[in-house]
Amino acid sequence: MKRLAQLYAQYKDVIAYLVFGGLTTLVNLVVFFMTASLWHWNYQIGVAVAWFVSVLFAYLTNRVWVFHSHFTTMRALGREIVSFFSVRALTLVMDEGIMWIGVSLLMQNEMLTKLVDQVVVVLANYFFSKWLVFRKTKAAAKN
Repeated sequence: MKRLAQLYAQYKDVIAYLVFGGLTTLVNLVVFFMTASLWHWNYQIGVAVAWFVSVLFAYLTNRVWVFHSHFTTMRALGREIVSFFSVRALTLVMDEGIMWIGVSLLMQNEMLTKLVDQVVVVLANYFFSKWLVFRKTKAAAKN
């Protein structure tokens, strides 16, 4: 039991990211399904709308429960938000590119392509968030 507690303590940020990353992915897939399949919007517009809603959800959950971000001023909060959305814009480009290749070039099903796409995006988002967005905040919190 003690070893399990040690493993949890060592990997709690990764576990939290996987839980909230899974929920963020679910938000993304549901919004994409609604826009592309139910409302019959162009899939590229659906990707962008799903991206925005899921990134907002991800920011709120990641800053509190994954990376434990604590800002001291509104300016610091603003920088963190801009940084988070800017870095996630990189994965929006990846998202749109993978979807374009899968749907427009390879003529694959939109939802199947979106599922594959989300695996790549979730991994990229974790590394970008850990190393680019919340790194400075965690270092500042230790000082």
